[in-house]
Amino acid sequence: MLNFEKKKVLVLAPHTDDGELGCGGTIAKLIENGNDVYCAAFSACQQSVLKDFPSDILITEVKAAAKILGIKPENLFLYDFQVRTFGYKRQEILDKLIELKNKLNPDVVFIPSASDLHQDHSTIANEGLRAFKQCTVLSYEIPWNNISFNTSCFVQLEQRHLDAKVRAILEYKSQAHRSYVNGDFIKSLASVRGVQVGVTYAETFDVVRLIL
Repeated sequence: MLNFEKKKVLVLAPHTDDGELGCGGTIAKLIENGNDVYCAAFSACQQSVLKDFPSDILITEVKAAAKILGIKPENLFLYDFQVRTFGYKRQEILDKLIELKNKLNPDVVFIPSASDLHQDHSTIANEGLRAFKQCTVLSYEIPWNNISFNTSCFVQLEQRHLDAKVRAILEYKSQAHRSYVNGDFIKSLASVRGVQVGVTYAETFDVVRLIL
């Protein structure tokens, strides 16, 4: 089981909701245990927001979700890369990541899986590992984008951590049309991952690099 205390943790989210979806329960637990958690989201996906909502609605929603999980406003970094173009902006993204590394010097970094099918996710995964290769790096699970995923690390969640994750995700009302922005789905996945390691709820991660 992952048991960080008094560590500096950085979550890299390609889009504003990815951090909550991939490791929202773990974020809540880490903050509860006294860790300093930061989140960097690289796109608010303004080009793909439904016309029923303001184009910048995801900026409002990510701030509300972060507050629920306990992320301090000053620990949330938002960038304005256009969705589905990250592959063309690799160097700019890497520059931002190196700036974060120099500013925060994190102990642990969460990234998407390098095998994630979404082009923006795989870019953040690859450039994130390049920038933070001297840190412990864990990939979080986005099951609808992962053809395969190595479940080599599990974080046990209590009900309160899972509840916080669900509440945070449900703040994304502009994304409610997506099947995975659903409390029942989130709870079911946490239950499946918990069963795998003999607990009630869990989130799973792939260990990319572990520094002890």
